[in-house]
Amino acid sequence: MIPSALQNTRKLHQVSRQIHKTALKVVVGHQPEETVTNSFASFIHKIRPEHLSEIVRHRSKRMILDNIGVGLVGSTTHVFNVIKQYCQDLHVSTHGSSAVCSVYGQKGLKLSPTLAAYTNGVAVHSMDFDDTWHPATHPSGAVLPAVLALTQMLSKDKTITGEDLLIAFNVGIEVQGRLMSFSPEAQNIPKKFHPPSVVGTMGSAAASAKLLSLNQEQCTHALAIAASLAGAPMANAATLAKPLHIGNASRLGLEAALLAARGMEANPLIFDDVPGCSGFSAFYGEYEPKSLSAPGEEYEFLLENQDIAFKSFPAHLGMHWIADASISVRNRFISQYGSFNPSAIQSIVLRVPISKYINRPYPESEHEARHSFQFNACTALLDGEVNIGSFSDDSICRKELHVLLSKVIVEHPKDNVANFDKMYGEVALLMKNGDMVTGKCDTFYGHWRNPLSRESLQKKFRTNARHVLRDDQVEGVIEVVENIEQVTDSSQLPLLLQ
Repeated sequence: MIPSALQNTRKLHQVSRQIHKTALKVVVGHQPEETVTNSFASFIHKIRPEHLSEIVRHRSKRMILDNIGVGLVGSTTHVFNVIKQYCQDLHVSTHGSSAVCSVYGQKGLKLSPTLAAYTNGVAVHSMDFDDTWHPATHPSGAVLPAVLALTQMLSKDKTITGEDLLIAFNVGIEVQGRLMSFSPEAQNIPKKFHPPSVVGTMGSAAASAKLLSLNQEQCTHALAIAASLAGAPMANAATLAKPLHIGNASRLGLEAALLAARGMEANPLIFDDVPGCSGFSAFYGEYEPKSLSAPGEEYEFLLENQDIAFKSFPAHLGMHWIADASISVRNRFISQYGSFNPSAIQSIVLRVPISKYINRPYPESEHEARHSFQFNACTALLDGEVNIGSFSDDSICRKELHVLLSKVIVEHPKDNVANFDKMYGEVALLMKNGDMVTGKCDTFYGHWRNPLSRESLQKKFRTNARHVLRDDQVEGVIEVVENIEQVTDSSQLPLLLQ
């Protein structure tokens, strides 16, 4: 009899040999066997600007503009300043003349490419103001800072055009969307890990690999390396650490591509469902990978059919349903009684999906407030809106706000699922005189089913960007982004953001 431990060891060796043999088949002779991972690498390597439709171009340029805006206003935050100082200290001690990349809102400051991507990624998510997709993730923040850093890093050797930037950005967005389609778990509001820390890292690696002109084999390794650098737990939502998820995704994806360019290798079957060896499937309980079609006239980008949600105020996306419902209730209250009188309210019923990390009765910090159904509902009731100033310490500590918070009752109707495509927000005010006033929001303004107009998106950008830039700079950025295909040297764009 062979001891069970030895049997297990032999089984592991057999699995390892089988994986090694399969991997060799993938790369030997540079004639790769068709695998899921290889199909992604082939897509990254072969895609060209002519594969982008007008609607994909239009939507992705809107994403770029919005992301720059939230990054600029994010550069005024405490968490950004902590990371900026950390990166400055780290850069001075470990880097020489590699300081070539700009930092949002910091005129004259230069960092190394990976540290610039990290710092700007943190800025983008510092207020939870960046775009959101379905299945749930923040797609732009992990990709754009890495791409912008690369345009400056590569500018000494070659010119990166606006068209180059646009195709790389879309590669990063597409890869994220395809990876999220591998598991039904990704459809709902997350419970275990913050999605952009996983798929965002992969998207950054893919976009960076494209801009670095890596060959197909190197693209495979860039993705596989990135998988080893991905992940962040949901426990850090509503803390100062959450913006680091986007910063790390941008930085580490870029790092993975740079390592692949230098010859670093990793498992070329990282996306494939290999028995006995978890690759990307380690992040999901249910995992069904599918090969990516070759780019061409028949290829349909996910962005073609699925638009992006842009936020009108800086908070978790779920807050936008409950805020809109609360504003609707407030308006009905005023219409019925002539003015809004909080003392007339007996109780406030919120009907929302079950999601523990955004169910916070008495938030004590701006980051908790951005992740609180109760806070955003009561703020909208009290003020008639939610905006950047709503999350200041003075606003959070208001006595009249806490009086309203004490009246909140949360209910979870069975038909209200934790899914950004299906959820709703409903608010019912039970009055002391026995009346009831209700409001419901199925689709807020800015959701992919009800997208922001060009005017609304530009208004948001101008409001955010003016925290850092002069008016003429703001208008210049809008013009550059809207006409990005005509830009001959995209390394100049980051210079406009200081």
